[in-house]
Amino acid sequence: MTRALPAALLAAVLATPALAAGVKSAEEVRPRVDHHLRHAEALARHFQSVLDASCPRFASAGEWDGYLDGEVERVVLLMAHVEQAWIEAKTTGDDDVRRVAKAPRKRLDQARALLAKLSGCAERHGAPLDQVALWRRIERQVPQRQAEIALPQ
Repeated sequence: MTRALPAALLAAVLATPALAAGVKSAEEVRPRVDHHLRHAEALARHFQSVLDASCPRFASAGEWDGYLDGEVERVVLLMAHVEQAWIEAKTTGDDDVRRVAKAPRKRLDQARALLAKLSGCAERHGAPLDQVALWRRIERQVPQRQAEIALPQ
């Protein structure tokens, strides 16, 4: 019996990192990942429609700025959902869930293409767009947006 106690203690110590890592079942994690991926896909469809259309025209610089701010907000939201899907997926050891969560990262290239297009549109409105500064702004806003969209545990 005295040997059983150290063996049980050793087993508990070895199991602790797995428990601390919050390993969850795929069935528990997949709906959470899918929630974020649905939002990311809807945003990606919107971006594709903007990319396929000609540059929007506005009567004033203020209207253009409002439109641009809305599109930037959508890019922030896309990035937040993509990142949050990955954070959720990392809570399971299931490779399929992780693979599904990683796939939308290619949508970030679409967001870059959108900003390049909007930069060209901005020049037509007489308001040159600094893409580097805009990406910094987006990257700063993503963590806050992630916190806002994260599902309750």
